[in-house]
Amino acid sequence: MEENQVIRTLNWYYYGVMVFTLIILGVMYYWASMPDFEPISPMESFGVTLQYIAIGITLVAIPFGLYMVKLFKPVTLEKYLDVATGRILAVGLTMPMNIAFFYLLGTHRPMMWLAGMSAIAWYFTKPTLAKMEQEMKPEDPNEEKY
Repeated sequence: MEENQVIRTLNWYYYGVMVFTLIILGVMYYWASMPDFEPISPMESFGVTLQYIAIGITLVAIPFGLYMVKLFKPVTLEKYLDVATGRILAVGLTMPMNIAFFYLLGTHRPMMWLAGMSAIAWYFTKPTLAKMEQEMKPEDPNEEKY
């Protein structure tokens, strides 16, 4: 597999996350606008539990996803494709989850802030050829680490 093919494949995952997010946004908006929709109160115990779940998943998935390439040190293009795909999905799929919780909790604003944080983190997973070369470059043992 060549480098351009890897980036092209990763771009399918990257933009697929955005398409999936927009689909979830449209479905949840439609569902929330139905007259028989009853949102979960964010102050009840189930609503609070959903918020804890959303916050916990977001606060674990984003740092882990962004650190994933350093953790697994890919040396081949196939391994890089697997690790970078995992990074895009780990960070990016927190966005539709938080949007779904936003509508389930009756447009509870903190869930939209979490979705915004997820969107910013998702932007940093954008696959580029320069990023791939930088992440696959072997570490120099004489180089200082800060």
